[in-house]
Amino acid sequence: MKKLLPALAVGFIVLACAASGQAQALSLPNISLSIGGAADEPGKVASVIQLAFMLTVLSLAPAILLMATSFTRIVVVLSLLRHALGTQTMPPNQIIIGLSLFLTLFIMTPVWQRVNSEALQPYYEERSSGEEALAKAIIPVKEFMLRQAREKDLALFVKIAKEKRPEKPSDISLSVLIPAFVISELKTAFQIGFMIYLPFLILDMVVASILLSMGMMMLPPIMISLPFKLLLFVLVDGWSLLAGSLVQSFR
Repeated sequence: MKKLLPALAVGFIVLACAASGQAQALSLPNISLSIGGAADEPGKVASVIQLAFMLTVLSLAPAILLMATSFTRIVVVLSLLRHALGTQTMPPNQIIIGLSLFLTLFIMTPVWQRVNSEALQPYYEERSSGEEALAKAIIPVKEFMLRQAREKDLALFVKIAKEKRPEKPSDISLSVLIPAFVISELKTAFQIGFMIYLPFLILDMVVASILLSMGMMMLPPIMISLPFKLLLFVLVDGWSLLAGSLVQSFR
């Protein structure tokens, strides 16, 4: 043991020296970001401004996904389904959000194809400016939201914003259209959730009445009704029925 300790100490010293030598040999270069030549090359400054704008848009992408697509209705309906079944955290939040994202991708594909063909491709081919591409990209998204938004909700936010009554739907600003669209989506999602809750609520009431008549008041009804809820949902092919109904509700 006494002979082993000096050998270990020497070994640690050698490893430390080798590591320090490698660190010196693999030292990272200094990185600096700077904007120069503003007066001589204004095009570079414009490119940097465009890059900053694109980074800002990317940071707002989750909010745009939530507020301007079908994601809100789908994720609320799936969450209400989980509560109606009484399965607590099953399916997990990751599954619900993932399924909502892919259903949103499926529903919004025609809109994004129009955005790509009418706005992005002309911009990539330098046939239109960035402002023109942005204006054309907004048109299909506005048309989608206008088809789903209720007139009552649109009128409410037009009144709150104290804007003039638009002559045609395309004249409605995004600051009015987006909140009206979200409110309409939440209302529709709650209506679908009520229809989902109804059969499971009746099943809970039947099970609770049977347990009460048998004098089994200490037994939670959810323990008995949960297997029957799952069986009912599987027998009616609930996932296919629900996914198909959600997709058709946007068509």
